[in-house]
Amino acid sequence: MAYNYPPEKLSVYLSDDGGSILTYYGMWEASLFAKHWLPFCKRYNIEPRSPAAYFSQSDGHQELCTPKEWSLIKDMFDEMTERIDTAVMSGKVPEEIKARQKGFHEWNQEITSKNHQPIVQILIDGKDQNAVISNSPIIMNVDCDMYSNNNDAVRDALCFFLDEEMGHKIGFVQYPQNYNNLSKNDIYGNSLQVINEVEMGGMDSLGGPLYIGTGCFHRREILCGRKFTKDYQEDWNAGIKDKLQESIDETEEKAKSLAACTYEHGTQWGDEIGVKYGCAVEDVITGLAIHCRGWESVYNNPKKPAFMGVGPTTLAQTILQHKRWSEGNLSIFLSKYNVFLFGHGKTKLRHQMGYHIYGLWAPNSLATLYYVIIPSLALLKGTPLFPEITSPWIAPFVYVFCVKNMYSLYEALSSGDTLKGWWNGQRMWLVKRITSYLFGVLDNLRKLLGLSKMNFVVSPKVSDEDESKRYEQEIMEFGSSDPEYVIIGTITLLNLVCLLGGLSKVMKVGWNNIHLDALFPQLILCGMVVITSIPFYEAMFLRKDKGRIPFPVTLASIGFVMLALLPAIV
Repeated sequence: MAYNYPPEKLSVYLSDDGGSILTYYGMWEASLFAKHWLPFCKRYNIEPRSPAAYFSQSDGHQELCTPKEWSLIKDMFDEMTERIDTAVMSGKVPEEIKARQKGFHEWNQEITSKNHQPIVQILIDGKDQNAVISNSPIIMNVDCDMYSNNNDAVRDALCFFLDEEMGHKIGFVQYPQNYNNLSKNDIYGNSLQVINEVEMGGMDSLGGPLYIGTGCFHRREILCGRKFTKDYQEDWNAGIKDKLQESIDETEEKAKSLAACTYEHGTQWGDEIGVKYGCAVEDVITGLAIHCRGWESVYNNPKKPAFMGVGPTTLAQTILQHKRWSEGNLSIFLSKYNVFLFGHGKTKLRHQMGYHIYGLWAPNSLATLYYVIIPSLALLKGTPLFPEITSPWIAPFVYVFCVKNMYSLYEALSSGDTLKGWWNGQRMWLVKRITSYLFGVLDNLRKLLGLSKMNFVVSPKVSDEDESKRYEQEIMEFGSSDPEYVIIGTITLLNLVCLLGGLSKVMKVGWNNIHLDALFPQLILCGMVVITSIPFYEAMFLRKDKGRIPFPVTLASIGFVMLALLPAIV
């Protein structure tokens, strides 16, 4: 609401599918604070205009305003935050607050997060019924854990739509997804720097970036299924036509029937119209459908990020998020929306290939599992799998290994990552492939066999104080007995045993007798896995804090390693 844009042209909707009275209470408190905060923002042109972000970054009033005025607005924000936190901790809204606002009367003892009637309340500008239901030609959506970091983001996006030469071709403008809570070296590889700076920028030149579900400006008409035509012209006055004649109460009741979504039953909503349903990454498939209707998209990545959000800060959160992403993208690849089929003749081949970078994330787990298991077992047994190091046939393997790592390092450093951050990213590349992506494959297989259905799991972004402290110290977080940790423990221990066993065999038998040049590539591969896995060995055997790998996980991993070694030993 504090954007550098005429407020009468902005309509803000906040939705909570769970129907929480605490969410509504937070909205109500924010609406009261907004009456003081918005004039303060406009008067002094402050940045960022999210109060929580602003006060966490600001050292004081400095040259913006008088100390008294700054302290007054800061105290109002702190008091509001304290009231909301108190209500959340107690799990209920104070009775005196409920009596002051009619919206709280919508809740009763029978309402649950999964079973409640549509609840619609107008908190700001409720005196103008024409401001209640908007028919504006542009829709922006942002995730609940993100805030605006640039008050000119709306104007910047509209510049693309209003471009005289290319604007009529643009279906949506996508901003990158940036996080403000990640450490400098990004121990879990969640910064998305390379994706934001390299991959999405590359997609922009192929026909447009993916729709990533947040920080995006859409034309309303394309969400309603409109196909691109060369003579298309946007009616920028459409949003102010057909003024409503009903009262606020009548409009509110009509909005409740709209929120119930019963009008969608038996229609093309969720298929041909609106956001696609039935997929864990509904944003990607929605953007694909828009591209296949002839529209292009634009990637806008300003130096000052338009939006900032909260990224995963534990290993469990990271694995869960990438499992959902990889599972959803693979489900698109295996469905009728496969880009090569659905986009044939509608989008360029190179654009289709860009989409498949993400569609094939999950299947890459199978090749990775092979390379971190089979060569190591063969090393222990003394069986060479690669050409000898002196053979010219080793050149393709050396080329791929060197160029891949050199280029990924160049991409990371040029995108703003540190050298240590790149190394952490290589470790997480391995972890995600043997856990998140593997489970993405297995879940898709179960769905194809009819054993399960698509299940959307929201990625938690909240960590306790101890977890946050370990994250700041760049210590990896485990602490639970999840099956993903058993896989990680098994793979890392297997490679350690095979490396030590292979080296001991070389030392006993002799360098010449065991043909070291034939086993050297496997020694390098196994050694790389071991070196990147040092934090996992520490978590299993050295650490004593609550974030270490639990002993049952270590014990199970040792058991699986012993089973895997039986064929190699025999």
